Amino acid sequence: MQRVMIIGQPGSGKSTLAREMGKQTGLPVIHIDTIHWQPGWIERNADEKTRLCYEVEARDQWIFEGGHSATWDNRIARADLLVWIDRSSVLRFWRVFLRTLTQRGRPRPDLPENCPEQLGNLPEFFRFMWTTRKSARTKMKQLVATAPPTCRVICLRSNRQAKLFLSSVGKTPRVEPPRKAPFPQGTREPRRG
Repeated sequence: MQRVMIIGQPGSGKSTLAREMGKQTGLPVIHIDTIHWQPGWIERNADEKTRLCYEVEARDQWIFEGGHSATWDNRIARADLLVWIDRSSVLRFWRVFLRTLTQRGRPRPDLPENCPEQLGNLPEFFRFMWTTRKSARTKMKQLVATAPPTCRVICLRSNRQAKLFLSSVGKTPRVEPPRKAPFPQGTREPRRG
């Protein structure tokens, strides 16, 4: 395992999983929010975001969590592991609310400096989460379905699955044989609303 792509909607646990995997493997962790935002909540333009993503994706090793789907095809072609964290909307909204409340006035570790959490930004972010909940999930589902055979796919739908997955991650980077398993064996994809 040298290049890990982690996707999921806001509040799904991407940043937390990426940090934990980074600790366990020693692989460098890249958070999309450090590419999306500049200090002071200044959003980069799309071309700059794309350029920065391509620079990261060209490296030999990374754990890259988050969006900018314009570069997903390139990222998945280089990744040897894709982790999709697929959690319910209710849980995700609750987590975003809690992290905003508990981190209010301070930047999270996955954000640039001078980007403190602010309660005033929450309504707009919730609108974004609500309006993209179905389309974003569809896009992620399509990415999983089209992952190349050289990329192992893992789908995590619960805290228990995430803990089990983390316990299986080695302490040092290693190459694993590719294997596709987007859904736990014997289960079917649940309906989401």
